[in-house]
Amino acid sequence: MIGRQIFALILASLASSALAAEGNPAAGKTVFERTCANCHASVIGVNKVGPSLWNVVGRKPASVPDFAYSEAMKANKEAWTLGALDAYLADPRGDVHGVKMFFKGLPDPTDRSNVIAYLQTLK
Repeated sequence: MIGRQIFALILASLASSALAAEGNPAAGKTVFERTCANCHASVIGVNKVGPSLWNVVGRKPASVPDFAYSEAMKANKEAWTLGALDAYLADPRGDVHGVKMFFKGLPDPTDRSNVIAYLQTLK
């Protein structure tokens, strides 16, 4: 039973990574501007209610200087991979319990894929 659960998690992670890799950055920028930009900047060194998302893909969580992260986010040790971003954006408070972010998430997998593709361009 546990083996099947682990296998299912691996498959879900691979599927979400593949979906993110196939996203449309231009469409993602539109979703980002409509949904995320009120709280997050897409440029380096600018923190808003949330930290800057410049170079977030592959970054260690809670690592933006001068941002007051929640204890839950500080305890999160998984790098922001495509799969980790997909899971977090689907349900932030369910994925990392105790985070300060009140955003309910992006339920549409295409929106998440597109936003992640856009985030990949922020380097």
